[in-house]
Amino acid sequence: MHVAESGAGPLVLLLHGFPEGWYSWRHQLVALAEAGFHAVAPDQRGYGRTSKPSAVADYTMLHLVGDVVGLVDALGEDQAVVVGHDWGAAVAWHTALLRPDRVRGVAGLSVPFRPRGPVAPLSTVPSGFYLAHFQEPGVADAELAADPRDFLQRILYGASGDAPERSTMVVPPGGTFVDIWPRPDRLPGWLTAADLDTYAGEFADGFTGGLNWYRNLDRNWELTAAWHSAKIQPRALFMIGDRDPVLSFNRVDTLAGAVPNLARSLTVAGAGHWIQQERPDLVSGELAEFAASSRQ
Repeated sequence: MHVAESGAGPLVLLLHGFPEGWYSWRHQLVALAEAGFHAVAPDQRGYGRTSKPSAVADYTMLHLVGDVVGLVDALGEDQAVVVGHDWGAAVAWHTALLRPDRVRGVAGLSVPFRPRGPVAPLSTVPSGFYLAHFQEPGVADAELAADPRDFLQRILYGASGDAPERSTMVVPPGGTFVDIWPRPDRLPGWLTAADLDTYAGEFADGFTGGLNWYRNLDRNWELTAAWHSAKIQPRALFMIGDRDPVLSFNRVDTLAGAVPNLARSLTVAGAGHWIQQERPDLVSGELAEFAASSRQ
């Protein structure tokens, strides 16, 4: 597992989402270190310079939570504040659910905790929705890898608060996942050409590792049956942009019932999906305050 780290003090883990990597936390690594924390942002399983197992079944939520616990162990700590964005938020929430003994506090960005439903999740996904489009191995993989830099500039702009419309995340018949995102005339102010080059370089060998996370949605549902009605007990924080496409298909008003120790839920005006990059100072400040108040 490749990690980027900064600072010394209580451990704060920063878990990225799709399609990103440790670099999405570049601002928070510095800010949290300056606030007195040991900030660590890994490339998660299947991403960047971390190992990329070939089997789809090696990317279940149990594997991903196990990676987090193993990283805490490797860093010589008993507990951490675990922060996640997008898919990283799902991993952070489930780390708090499955291993609350290792979590001082949990923060989810852009994706709320979704309690386990009564049926396998893919059985309720409409045809064309991106979750369904990602299921067939090799299809989305080829679409995204054809021109990684073009895809990344499209999705990073298209899911941000700078895009004129919020995406429905539906791939039209005969279309590709790349097609649903507009190509920007110029990059938004929070994303430089150098940032984009860094991201594209991290995906030089493709996107299959990250896509394999999506291919375990039903398997994750089966594996977490024992936690069907369980609640997340560690102290928690949630943040989301009010222009995030996640809001078009994910409810956040049920979060408090599933996370009884939710200390704060914040909706950021004008921000889209990439909240820690679009609003770095605000997010860094919120995380530093939360991590400080979660010390034992």
